[in-house]
Amino acid sequence: MFKIKTLYLAILLSFLLVAAFCLLLAKKTIGKTIEETKPAQLNFIGEKITYDVKLGKLYLGKAQFNNLPNEQLNGKVLNVMTLETKVTQFTDTEKIYSDTETFLPVRVERDILKVLLREKITEDYNQNKFAVTITKNIGSKSQETLVIEKDSPIHNAVLLPYSVRRIPDLEIGKIIVANLPLRKLELKLVSIEEIKVPAGTFKAYHFVSTPKRIEIWISADERRIPLKIQSSELFGYSLVMSEYAFDHKI
Repeated sequence: MFKIKTLYLAILLSFLLVAAFCLLLAKKTIGKTIEETKPAQLNFIGEKITYDVKLGKLYLGKAQFNNLPNEQLNGKVLNVMTLETKVTQFTDTEKIYSDTETFLPVRVERDILKVLLREKITEDYNQNKFAVTITKNIGSKSQETLVIEKDSPIHNAVLLPYSVRRIPDLEIGKIIVANLPLRKLELKLVSIEEIKVPAGTFKAYHFVSTPKRIEIWISADERRIPLKIQSSELFGYSLVMSEYAFDHKI
């Protein structure tokens, strides 16, 4: 699909994929899809998670996730979440709308700034037809459109966590499958262990992908917070949680 011309964009896209896996894994039962599992009644509106983005030991920047109040889009009330990643000479801001019951993506709006070049990307999901239309605008002139069709409802990498986080039971050995636009992936819960990140020390669920491309740690509590995402692809980047906040007034 679209060609990625910068290292930072590649790192960001990999992070989105990993994060999605992380939360997807965190709550799925073997042989079932996200839609087949009843979510726990947890409210994440007001949640803010900040990550350090690193390349090995080199600090690149920050990524911040926000869970915002519901909004109306085309006459329907939807969940709203944002993810903003800032590294050297690169900023990517995503606004993600999802169904309030299934947490499947409905629309994603991305605003990317690379040095002096701005790109805007929209993803419109038709979950009834298992299709997503991706439109990319570069500046005010160039536009590219891509339609991807799948054989089942389509997930979004950033959004997946909020589908899976509501799956109440996790046992070692459980496998989670994500039907992302470009591929289906599976992650396995291999252990429960202690992990230290800038925000503190936590007991965490540890997930590993097959083949081994991604490792994810999420907190072993009711909030299932993604604590660390480690990639063995590209240049071995990682995201580690540096701050967690929850505004109950939102």
